[in-house]
Amino acid sequence: MKNIFARLFALFGACSLVTNAFAEEVASKATQLEGSFKLIPGIILIVILVTFVMVGILNRAKDTSSYWAAGRKISPVGSGMAIASNWMSAASFLGMAAIMYGAGYHGLSYVVGWTGGYVLLLVLMASQVRRYGKYTAADFIGDRFYSKGLRGVGAVLALLISLSYCVGQFAGIGLMFKWILGIDYSTAVIVGSSVVLLYTLISGMMGVTKNMQIQYVIIIISFIIPMVMLCYKFGYNFWFPQVGYGEAVTDIVNGLPAKEGVVNSIGNSIGILPSPEFAMPFDPATGKDSFQWIAICFSLMIGTAGLPHVIQRFYVVPRARDARLSVVWGLFFICVLYWSAPLYSAFGKILSANPEIGKLNKDAIVVYAAQLANLYPPIVGLLAAGAVSAAFSTVSGLLVAGASAFSHDLYYKTLNPKASEKTQMIMARVGTILMAIIVASIALLKLALIAQLVAAAFSLAGCTIFPLFLLGIWWSGSNRAGAWAGVIVGGGISLLSIAYFIAAKQGIALPAAEFMNTYLNPWYFAWIGAPLAIIANIVVSKITGCDTPIEIKKFLATQVHGVKLEDSKQEKAELV
Repeated sequence: MKNIFARLFALFGACSLVTNAFAEEVASKATQLEGSFKLIPGIILIVILVTFVMVGILNRAKDTSSYWAAGRKISPVGSGMAIASNWMSAASFLGMAAIMYGAGYHGLSYVVGWTGGYVLLLVLMASQVRRYGKYTAADFIGDRFYSKGLRGVGAVLALLISLSYCVGQFAGIGLMFKWILGIDYSTAVIVGSSVVLLYTLISGMMGVTKNMQIQYVIIIISFIIPMVMLCYKFGYNFWFPQVGYGEAVTDIVNGLPAKEGVVNSIGNSIGILPSPEFAMPFDPATGKDSFQWIAICFSLMIGTAGLPHVIQRFYVVPRARDARLSVVWGLFFICVLYWSAPLYSAFGKILSANPEIGKLNKDAIVVYAAQLANLYPPIVGLLAAGAVSAAFSTVSGLLVAGASAFSHDLYYKTLNPKASEKTQMIMARVGTILMAIIVASIALLKLALIAQLVAAAFSLAGCTIFPLFLLGIWWSGSNRAGAWAGVIVGGGISLLSIAYFIAAKQGIALPAAEFMNTYLNPWYFAWIGAPLAIIANIVVSKITGCDTPIEIKKFLATQVHGVKLEDSKQEKAELV
């Protein structure tokens, strides 16, 4: 017995030495992402990565139905957790705090826009999309608008949106792997993308969905525990941190005098000069105004309702009612994190206020806040692991959505309808690998903040896929010609905005660049692109005549909207 206790004490002593050593390292390098391998966060990271791979192996896809739609066997609560996990990407876990840390209240436009988008999905699309009964967004577009060409365009759009969205996630993975493993950013991106690619290739949608449920638990635990500790340590309401951080915002606005004995991890007194602009709705000093705030909200809302990997989640549940319930559960799970994210921006602002700290990487402010607060090292490691889980959960969903578009919609439905199931599975995995390589290459360029890179994907989805789903579900008069017109207009505006953005990054001055940056910024060009695409669809559909096949009209009425035609002569006449 004495030997057992002696060994336990020796083990405890060794753990204490490791923890203290790591604590000293964190204190000395609290404002750096570079450095050596960090043992405790490294162990946590390796454990969760091995877990993800094992779950993928145990739930690996055996056929195309499992790879694309998880066999339609996921429960509403499980699907809701997967939706939340899939949604709470690096842009949510890291990016929202980064935007608010840099722009204050203006950053809340991202929170409002992304959350509001799920309300649109709940009201307009969730159960209707599931009743239509396809596998992918392009599948719906091709069938609803009876066009192989539009199916191909839908698949290409799904790939482009997934690529754009993925870039931000890979950037987040690179940042966290860089911090934990002590390697350079480029190597971190390659290592992180290789791991997520491995278990996505093995598992498909079934294993990815199971992993997302686990990842949600990791994300929330890793986000909430440090948040409670921050509020407790600095005297704010830790019983309800989502309210307690409001006191921190007040201190930022009014100023917080330095308190004796209250310092951050590098010895600076905690205090901040009055910064009223942090809580101003629209701060002229930063060039932000009400138009930009509203444009971002609008673009993110409709972009959410047009994201292929989000729409695809409605196909994994057994029934249409389950699709609606899964959105309700998803909103609940999402709000747990979204209501909490601003706290890290507020504490980051206070803890990094001392001029000695200098300029911090905004995208890592969540980890910086924990390090500067000198939280218990394993907690900081858990927070970083949560950020990796957030990025992994979204990347895996995007890779499956992109691979489905490549294999199912482009290859099988458009190019080779006679392809066997085995060939389709091979093409799905080839598509997954190609996507991962392209995304990792773009992520290495560091084009913008994580949340901004993701916002560009939302604008593209809002201009192109959202109008097709909105009119395709709710107006049977929308025909093939109208759909083409909408895609051309929405795609043209998207191309114009992105071209100006790339030109600016390359130092090329194009005409009216200032006007384009203000009104067709890549983060919110859907504010005008989506309405114009919808108008073009309606006008051209009216001009060309309502040639939507009667079978599609009948299917929309009876199967999608539940109309009993035999009981309504008027509705029969309207179909004709």
